[in-house]
Amino acid sequence: MLKSMLTRRNAILSAAVLMAAVGIARPAAAITPEEIKSKGKLVVGIQGDNPPWGFVTSAGKQDGLDADIATLYAKELGVPVEFVPLEVNNRIPALTTGRVDVLFATMAMLPERAKAVQFSQPYVANAIVLIAPKSMPIKTNADMANLTIGVAKGGAQDTQVTKNAPESATIRRFDGDAPSVQALVSGQVQALGGNIFYMDRVEKARPGEFENKLEFQKLYNGACTRLGEKEINASINTFIDKIKANGELKAIYDKWMKVPVPEFPASLDGISFSVN
Repeated sequence: MLKSMLTRRNAILSAAVLMAAVGIARPAAAITPEEIKSKGKLVVGIQGDNPPWGFVTSAGKQDGLDADIATLYAKELGVPVEFVPLEVNNRIPALTTGRVDVLFATMAMLPERAKAVQFSQPYVANAIVLIAPKSMPIKTNADMANLTIGVAKGGAQDTQVTKNAPESATIRRFDGDAPSVQALVSGQVQALGGNIFYMDRVEKARPGEFENKLEFQKLYNGACTRLGEKEINASINTFIDKIKANGELKAIYDKWMKVPVPEFPASLDGISFSVN
C-alpha cells in the first residue's frame, strides 16, 4: 500500500512539474495596440550600448536611432515609452517571453530569425563588415587566415564571420557590441566583425588606425513583434509608412546616420513583413 501511495504521489509531482514547465515554455499572449493603450505604456526592447542605434547617455537616458523611432511610435499610440536595454543574444527571448512588447533593437532581417519573430517592413539599412588595421592587407576572405577575430555573440556579424573566415581563423565571441569593440581597440583581437557604424566608435578610441576591409552582407533592420500578432504588426507597418512619407524618418537619419534614407526593398527572401 505504501508503495502504491508513493507511486501515486510521484505521479502527481511529475504532473505538476510538467505543467509548470509547460507554463514556463508557453509563448506570451498576443498584445494589440488597444491593449498597450489600456496598460498605459509601450515597453520596447532596445540595445543598451550600441551607438548610433541604441545606447544609454551619461544622464541615464536611452538614446539613438532606434530610441527616436520607438518614441515616435509610442507617441502614435498616445502612450509613453519604457525602454528595456538588451544585449544581442537576449533580444528575441525578451520578446517571446513577454518581457517587452516590441523590439526596436538593431534587428537584422534574417530568414532564420523570421521563424521566431514577426518582422515589420524595414526602416533602416546596414551592412556587416570586417574591421582591421589599415596596415593589414585584407582584400579577400582568404586573407583572414590565422587571424583572431572578435564578434558579438549571436549577432549577424557572428554568423557572417563564422561563414566566411577560413578554418585557421580564431573567432572570439563577446557578450555584446561594446565588449567586442573594446577587444579590438585593446589588442585582444586582430580584427572585428561588425556593422558599418562600428568604425565611428573604433575611430574615437584609436584615431586613424583602422578601416572597413570586407563587406560580407547588406542588411535591413525591422521592428519585431511576436509571431501571429497581426494587429500590432499592421500598426507598426502603417507607422513606418507614415514616417517615411512625412520626413520624420529622414530627420532621424540626418541626425544619426548622416547619410540619405535608402530605397527599401518591397520584399526579402524568406521574410514576411506582415502576418498572413
